[in-house]
Amino acid sequence: MLIGVVVVVGLLVTRLSSKGPDLPEMITLPDGSEATAFTQGDTWYAIVTSGNEVLIYNRTDGTLKQTITLE
Repeated sequence: MLIGVVVVVGLLVTRLSSKGPDLPEMITLPDGSEATAFTQGDTWYAIVTSGNEVLIYNRTDGTLKQTITLE
């Protein structure tokens, strides 16, 4: 039981201490932006930033296609 508690605490610490989602290598965020969420479709990637923006990237070449500002 003690080992189980240690494993759960260790998993929580490692999950909660990570700095945002893992992004594809071809994606570069604008200066000062930090990713808080990431999702993908067949032809696009969407990244939500800490500045309340959604950045839509082309999945094939990694170019920024659209920026949506959330209010």
